[in-house]
Amino acid sequence: MAQNSPLILRILASSAMVASRAGQIIRDVKTNGELGIIEKGFHKNDLQTEADRSAQKCIVGSLSKLFPGVTIIGEEGPHNESEEISADWIVTDLDDGVLASTCPSEFATLKPEDIVVWVDPLDGTLEYTQGFLDSVTVLIGLAVNGKAVGGVIHQPYYNFQVEKDCKGRTLWGLVGLGVGGFVPNSPPVDKFIITTTRSHSDATVVKAVEALKPDEVIKMGGAGRKTLMLLEGHAHAYVHASKGCKKWDTCAPEGVLRALGGILTDIHGKAYDYSKDVSYPNNQGSFATSRYVNHQELIDKIPQELKDRFPY
Repeated sequence: MAQNSPLILRILASSAMVASRAGQIIRDVKTNGELGIIEKGFHKNDLQTEADRSAQKCIVGSLSKLFPGVTIIGEEGPHNESEEISADWIVTDLDDGVLASTCPSEFATLKPEDIVVWVDPLDGTLEYTQGFLDSVTVLIGLAVNGKAVGGVIHQPYYNFQVEKDCKGRTLWGLVGLGVGGFVPNSPPVDKFIITTTRSHSDATVVKAVEALKPDEVIKMGGAGRKTLMLLEGHAHAYVHASKGCKKWDTCAPEGVLRALGGILTDIHGKAYDYSKDVSYPNNQGSFATSRYVNHQELIDKIPQELKDRFPY
């Protein structure tokens, strides 16, 4: 059955399983206590741990084995095919629920070269090191012809405060198909809520949020976690007027959000290009909204002088 399924469904089904395995690796590293933290040096608080490195080996190693013709770009650098990877880190199982879905016709005949997979093996590394485990996600985004069309968001520590032996949860989505792994909710109708960065704030970030006149602002770490706030109805918009994010931070969140009718663009309202040859930084910020608000109306409320700080 699996080999007869369209390529995009097989990649999504594989990503759901491998993200869960990566989540287990992340929990294991934390439990062992040897985080192996290094500073990558791109900007303040840009850290990498043994969990980032190991989770990426699991994800990219597994996907590369199953889909050798597909471009896979991981945050922690290129995949070394000669590097020995533990056999139990290579996941070949596919998620039956995804495979049983009906593939949207526009994706039914895609070839490997049409697809780029963007991997953030551990989104929210700073929060991971500080113990804010609810912010940690594993992100595997699927882009087709440059557009984010789907992906997987795995929460290794979902419900960890109440579940002693938490296994995490895996959410997935594909444009034209919908979402799985969670129950979407609509945000409150009596107040406007924005979620924004917890650890990378500055005057520009604050001014952008204030310009939208929210009734409530929720500060959280991780692009994946903030997007979940929109997907589950805890916020209306996710605003990040900063150059901190990269394509692997936003591809999966944008893909899953779009599968539910939401939008993620830069601060000007322009969609990001996720083709394999693009530069990695999202230098024009990130601006995401659920389907329950008018994206462009909110973009228009951002003062031009703030937008001018993010030129093309």
